[in-house]
Amino acid sequence: MPKTAFQVDLAKPPESAPIKTMNRWHPDIPMVETFKPGAEFRVECFDWTGGQIHDSDTANDIRDVNLTKVHYLSGPFGVEGAEPGDLLVVDLLDIGYLPDSPWGFTGIFAKENGGGFLVDHYPEAKKAIWKFHGMYTDSRHVPGVRWPGIIHPGLIGCLPDRKLLDTANKREAELIATNPERVPPLAAPPFAETALMGQMTGREAQDAAKEAWRTVPPREHGGNCDIKNLS
Repeated sequence: MPKTAFQVDLAKPPESAPIKTMNRWHPDIPMVETFKPGAEFRVECFDWTGGQIHDSDTANDIRDVNLTKVHYLSGPFGVEGAEPGDLLVVDLLDIGYLPDSPWGFTGIFAKENGGGFLVDHYPEAKKAIWKFHGMYTDSRHVPGVRWPGIIHPGLIGCLPDRKLLDTANKREAELIATNPERVPPLAAPPFAETALMGQMTGREAQDAAKEAWRTVPPREHGGNCDIKNLS
């Protein structure tokens, strides 16, 4: 069995974990561990909201979810000898759910909480809970539907270097300025208040959080691609 390099306890909030998760991208976030090329290891993850969504029949948690906290990421992990600009090949050998959490969810965010791409058509929060049965999944909220639950990492990427961090922050600030009142917003600027900076602590973490990327959009480094082809 490969080493488990990152473990989670779903009964406790991510903020209390001994190995700290991160919800921002920044070049100075320390590696959890560095591996030799070709190493195999396991990584456990919180769900992307950090446990804010529950296996329930109300969509109030979707309505009230704090989207400045997402996404909760396990890592980062280093590769010995890798330098900025190198092409890394990472093989995801297997992906699955944790044994004590065999479910997931789909949701529509409320307009007052940012909404989604079709917010004008679906302004209210909605939620469906999906239970896994082997490779298939079904939902009590969507009766009669059963489909292969192809689990994939919606978000995976490399830490940016300083140049890319500054370039993207400038680009996104300029984009937001073209329509600052838009719902959903055109971009997600740095937001230090809810930043989790992994193993970075103290004043260093506070300063980095002011410029760290939010994880909502994908960028040149990868990130929130949300495509099943990642698996």
